[in-house]
Order: sequence, then structure tokens, then C-alpha cells
Amino acid sequence: MNRRHELIHLSALGRTLFCGAVLTAILTVGQPAAPTTTSSVTIGGPFSLTAPDGTTVTDQTYRGKWLLVYFGYTFCPNTCPTTLLEIAAALEKLGPDAAKVQPIFITVDPKRDTPKVMAQYTQSFDSRIVGLTGTPEQIAAVAQEYGAYYVAHKSGDGANDYTMDHSTYLYVMDPRGQFVQAFDADTPADRIADDLLRLVKPEERPH
Repeated sequence: MNRRHELIHLSALGRTLFCGAVLTAILTVGQPAAPTTTSSVTIGGPFSLTAPDGTTVTDQTYRGKWLLVYFGYTFCPNTCPTTLLEIAAALEKLGPDAAKVQPIFITVDPKRDTPKVMAQYTQSFDSRIVGLTGTPEQIAAVAQEYGAYYVAHKSGDGANDYTMDHSTYLYVMDPRGQFVQAFDADTPADRIADDLLRLVKPEERPH
């Protein structure tokens, strides 16, 4: 990571910490964010990234779908594969209602995570999970929109000898692209599926 990109990442840290405080409150109660909770901070926003087939996608591409947005990378040793496994299991539990949900896995390691790498990685969990990559500048921009933190740490002398520290929230966005709630990385599939079903089929909520 060059100095410019490091500064971009660190400049988002202040906003990330504030978003983290908001998300912690949301996770504590396990309910969608009330308007007053997020009135002073915006989570999510416009982005332009590269899909596995090499085409450009934007936030508008997914309008009309409930989004599950997660930031990570394919070399991640534990948190990312665990979270993607839970997402895949949640989709299975949703059954036909899974068609209303689009999981998106955005890399924080665009140097190694090419569209082809992202496609192979996400397909190993569930074909419905879309892996998105982009230029370092595009990744920095979308991470800042979501208040997602990431930074590289060298682990050896080689160019690819590094790991990525990153935040681990799983964001839920409504069909209009508005933030609704977030899950922590260790949230089980049952909880994810139950909350998504409550959101995508509100008419079936118990009174």
C-alpha cells in the first residue's frame, strides 16, 4: 500500500469509529435503526465497482433488492469465510424469499482480488453471492460510504506478503439503498434469516 492509499484509509477511520458506535447500538437491540438513530450519520451511498464478468455495476444496479453488504478479502483466514458460510446458510433458510435478497461481498484487497478470483471465491460458498472489486480508489470510496475500515499489514518481504485488518459488519440495505440494520460477523444464519424474513415479508410479522 503506498502512502496516498494509506492516508485515504486512515482518513476514513474517524467516520468509521462513529459509525461503529451507531452500529453497536443497533446490534445490541437487534432491531432496524430508528430514523433518529442514524440522522447524524449516513451509511451506504453511491459506488461504481467491477462485477465478476468484468462489467461495471453501481448501487443503482441492485435497486429493488434487499442487500447484504460485507467487506472482506479472499485471503482472509477466518472471519470472511465464516461470514459467507452463514450468509449462504441464511439464503437456504429463506427459501423462495431469498430471491428478494442480494448478498454482495466487496473486497478490501483489490490488488489480489481480481474479478476472476472473486468469482471463484464467492461461488465456492453460494452462487447467489456476488463478489465485487475495483481500483484502490473505488474500494476506498465505497468503504468510506459504508464507514468500513481496512488497512494492510506486511507479513513478509514479498509483494503479496501482507494481511488485511478490516471491520466485520454485515450491512442490510433496503430496496431503495437505505441502511436498515447491521449484523456482527458472528451472527448465526438463523438470526440473519429470521431478521431478513421479517423485513422482506412484513405482512407476516406477528401482531
